[in-house]
Amino acid sequence: MAKKIPGLVKRGECWHIDKVIKGRRICQSTGTSDLEEAQCYLARLIEEHRQATVYGMRPKRIFREAATKYLLESQKASLKDAALHLKLLDEYIGDLPLESIHMGTLQTYIQERRTQGVKNRTINYALQTVRHILNLAAMEWIDEYGLTWLATAPKIKLLPQLDARKPSPLTKEQQKRLFSELPDHLAKMALFKVNTGCREQEVCSLRWEWEEFLPELKTSVFVIPAHVVKNRMARVVVLNSEARAVIDQLRGRHPEYVFTYKGNRVQTMNNTAWQKARKRVGLTQVRIHDLKHTFGRRLRAASVSFEDRQDLLGHKSSRITDHYSSAELGNLIAAAEKVCGE
Repeated sequence: MAKKIPGLVKRGECWHIDKVIKGRRICQSTGTSDLEEAQCYLARLIEEHRQATVYGMRPKRIFREAATKYLLESQKASLKDAALHLKLLDEYIGDLPLESIHMGTLQTYIQERRTQGVKNRTINYALQTVRHILNLAAMEWIDEYGLTWLATAPKIKLLPQLDARKPSPLTKEQQKRLFSELPDHLAKMALFKVNTGCREQEVCSLRWEWEEFLPELKTSVFVIPAHVVKNRMARVVVLNSEARAVIDQLRGRHPEYVFTYKGNRVQTMNNTAWQKARKRVGLTQVRIHDLKHTFGRRLRAASVSFEDRQDLLGHKSSRITDHYSSAELGNLIAAAEKVCGE
């Protein structure tokens, strides 16, 4: 039997490394129950350290390590979605070295997702996440040896989105039919969304503490903090008469959240009630996000300027700010009011 070298500890059936190499402590699993294999693995890590410190050669890092670092450090609003995609990707590329990640090694993942009926748009989100991680590894992440994690990032090409589902904005008649089939709390959320252009999570997360009263305009607005908004810029949500009516009906029902059900915050609008309602009225193509598209389409039909549409929809813009003047807010409210009525 091979003699165990210092730095290896057996936990359960697997050998683990717990060793300090030139001041750097390494604690990780070897992934094997065989002592000889574990010793070879440890010897390789020691050699990698020597190569990095003496010759400036990067240690081998697998994609799973980079993905973990990204999830721990990223502040993106859509981090939960990225985590789901990375979990699926792990089966295909998690154990591959960073320099081995490219369009060729991603093909199995792409083909299997397509076989499962997943749209190119969804696959592209995963590819964008991989591309972003590799770019960070090549340009921003510096290790303890003063080296980037990756020498150069490969080109990750996105798939053509010819199969993307087109937006399905609602007519007033369709909106009336659909909303009448929704339970009261969900109908109010939908009515608010279609009159403000808020994203689903902005509606679900809406808090009373974000409301700011404007005495000079005899109304109020909501200022959604940057960490909730997808583009990470604080968003001012103005209220036309229909959105304001929803807010007034809900005022005082819950101390923290605007939209609740049985005393709890509503986590998602895209639930069973929504799915059944749109099926009953023959509008199965309409998604929650189409309520935002509907608001934007109606603003354009009402001849609202492109700049005002950007502000009202919360799109990233050089003039976006959470410190509008009363005159600017008054103009935005008047613009949003144009979509009200029959």
